[in-house]
Amino acid sequence: MKVHVEIDCTPEEARTFLGLPDVGKANQFYVDAIAKAMKGAGSVDQLQEFAKGLAPMGQVGMKLFQNFMESGNAFAAGTKKKSDD
Repeated sequence: MKVHVEIDCTPEEARTFLGLPDVGKANQFYVDAIAKAMKGAGSVDQLQEFAKGLAPMGQVGMKLFQNFMESGNAFAAGTKKKSDD
């Protein structure tokens, strides 16, 4: 038996209902910082350096996030992820 539930609400209503924090101000600050960095970049290399500095924890954060997503996908698929170490 399948049950299909459709809820019509705004993203803010969904966040409130699920108990998630409102990160709108933090997101706007981050977007503004990236926009300023992109305007001041004279080359692709310079833009890349700005992006590395703005990203949370830089490349380490990206690797952690990638590992997190891969583990979640493996768990959802019912398989065990092989250790890279």
